[in-house]
Amino acid sequence: MRNESFDFLQKYLNNPSPTGFEKEGQKLWLNYIRPYIDEYFVDTYGTVVGVINPGAKYKVVIEAHADEISYFVNYITKEGYIYVRRNGGSDALVAPSKRVNIHTDKGIVKAIFGWPAIHVRKVEQDKAPTIETIFLDCGATSRDEVERMGIHVGSVVTFEDEFMVMNKQYYVGRALDNRIGGFMIAEVARLLKENNQKLPFGLYVVNAVQEEIGLRGAEMIAHRIQPDVAIITDVIHDTQAPMYEKKTSGDLHCGKGPVVTYGPAVQNNLRELIIETAKTADIPFQRASATRATGTDTDAFAYSNAGVAAALISLPLKYMHTTVETVHQDDVENVIRLIYQTLLRIEDGHDFRYFS
Repeated sequence: MRNESFDFLQKYLNNPSPTGFEKEGQKLWLNYIRPYIDEYFVDTYGTVVGVINPGAKYKVVIEAHADEISYFVNYITKEGYIYVRRNGGSDALVAPSKRVNIHTDKGIVKAIFGWPAIHVRKVEQDKAPTIETIFLDCGATSRDEVERMGIHVGSVVTFEDEFMVMNKQYYVGRALDNRIGGFMIAEVARLLKENNQKLPFGLYVVNAVQEEIGLRGAEMIAHRIQPDVAIITDVIHDTQAPMYEKKTSGDLHCGKGPVVTYGPAVQNNLRELIIETAKTADIPFQRASATRATGTDTDAFAYSNAGVAAALISLPLKYMHTTVETVHQDDVENVIRLIYQTLLRIEDGHDFRYFS
């Protein structure tokens, strides 16, 4: 990876972008991608779209989502302790002893998820932390002191953990789900520009908001763009670590390539084009199956408008929705390559229908 790309990746992943409050991360992303696009627009809720060849009638989307899971302040006790509620799929089990940033109009307030010491608990009666039992300590001793810091019900809370490289092979941090996807589609746009590739269609590079609470950003922007094709990238569970059940979760590995998903929302002909591309370009890939839905923005695009040919290229990831989400560097590069090479095989007016 070139140095400029790696610097952007670190900065982008370390920047907080909680669901509904993605603005600052979106500004970083747009600033990076702007040299590689012809124009851009931003919708009402903050989804950013970079457009290449905007005058073309046939429209292809490559998309990732920009938001990360977080918490909202929900209740402040008279003693100054703070109870929270989820913003997205936050896991209370990983919260105790974590450092957090509380976002206020006065700036960042540092706090911690406290937890009673092992000495004072009846360990044999311990129950897993829940959203009702985890709490924040910001160093205050009263509700008034908390409020003077600028904290109020509705203040957003994000984990403090930042990006690192592990064993010279893995990227680790919070919010790789799915800002790593935003990075990858930005790199596709860069490669198209730097390799002087002229696409026969309009390419819409979409970094959507609010995926973590129901694919909402993708739902909105799909209706606005009205694309013919959508290639979505998101993360998927690596299932090699302890406690995964391969019979239900599949047999997927970090380091063995992008994952191509089968499922009702995935358009078969587009999926097969992606697989053929991987084989032709000698890009390793894995397969996964979905049930009723993929659980990603693929579903929002597929079922929008009159129906959009949509497919999903996923990045294997360990420890989803924790502060140590982990992906293999080779997989990141190969997702970028697979999206890039697939775009070069899509024709103007490409008809993906099963029959006509």
